[in-house]
Amino acid sequence: MTTPPITGARDILSPDGWLAALARRSEAVVIPFCALLAGLAAFSLFLLMQGKSPADFYSIVYMGGFGSSFSWQNTLSRTAPLLLAALCVALPARLGLVVIGGEGAIVLGGVACGAVAGLLIGVPGVLGIPLMAAAGALAGAVWIGAVGALRHYRGVNETIASLLLAYIAIALMNHLVEGPLRDPASLNKPSTAPLAEQLRVGDLPGWNVHWGLIAGIVACIAAWVLIERTTWGFAARIAGGNVRAAQVQGLPVGRLIIGFTALGGAFAGLAGVFEVAAVHGSANASLAGGYGYTGILIAFLARHNPLAIIPVAILLAGFEASSGLIQRRMDLPDATVLVLQGFVFVAILCSETLYGRFRLFAPERWRTA
Repeated sequence: MTTPPITGARDILSPDGWLAALARRSEAVVIPFCALLAGLAAFSLFLLMQGKSPADFYSIVYMGGFGSSFSWQNTLSRTAPLLLAALCVALPARLGLVVIGGEGAIVLGGVACGAVAGLLIGVPGVLGIPLMAAAGALAGAVWIGAVGALRHYRGVNETIASLLLAYIAIALMNHLVEGPLRDPASLNKPSTAPLAEQLRVGDLPGWNVHWGLIAGIVACIAAWVLIERTTWGFAARIAGGNVRAAQVQGLPVGRLIIGFTALGGAFAGLAGVFEVAAVHGSANASLAGGYGYTGILIAFLARHNPLAIIPVAILLAGFEASSGLIQRRMDLPDATVLVLQGFVFVAILCSETLYGRFRLFAPERWRTA
């Protein structure tokens, strides 16, 4: 009678074991986390060169972003547009596209919301708010979807195209807000007509945080389901890995590129809708608040994973929420937070060269006894 072989440790350490699976997945967490720490360390040196204490800085960031109920509400209010802006980068990235023009979709989504609101006087909010959301999402989808179309049909680099279109969108927003759509009563700060009260998006019960936060979280979950649990998401991942192989297999690469860029733009357009309907009350120059550019950093730090975007967006929103307190307590300009984001972004870009270099995260290179 033969005894079965002892497989314990060998199975655990084999390329198909659970420990190997954990090692593969941990690479996408460990490397971005270490890059974040490296960016914070580099920024600490920047503070020391100015005679400022990094310990005091990060303590103030914690207090301003997460240290109290008021701080949390301020942070979560800023999180909503960041979630949607990051999806504008993360979804096309699954196809290997680097789209960085979400700021343009945000401002046009806000302008579309303000324009449609002017036509909905007397319309109840239960009907008017969805119409404004649809208009903003459509504006963003068309704008960023055009980037995908240029990439597929004309071979135009999507990074350059989206960035240039963002500048055009901001100029178009300024033209419309200061011209055809301007409210005559807005003297010092040109804007569209204020939204009717029934068209304003309210706050969550018991919190000074608008419903855009819930919309952003739901959007991230839906995007994760699309990418990880649908045939369209699987096809996008295949096309992102090798476009030529996807075309050989008969996958609709063109529709995937245009569809995913348009969907990302629709999410960014919704961010503009919530900025108008829940924060500003009208479309004005404040729409160009830099959320689209911060969304780039969030998407890269989250490795374009829609679920990971949620905690990363909260972290970056906390940084931004503390900028005013930093300015008052440390005598630093509020743009210091942007410098911090720049250090982190450079560290994230540099960390891209580290993937696949460590045996710890490559079970197929392990040597078992």
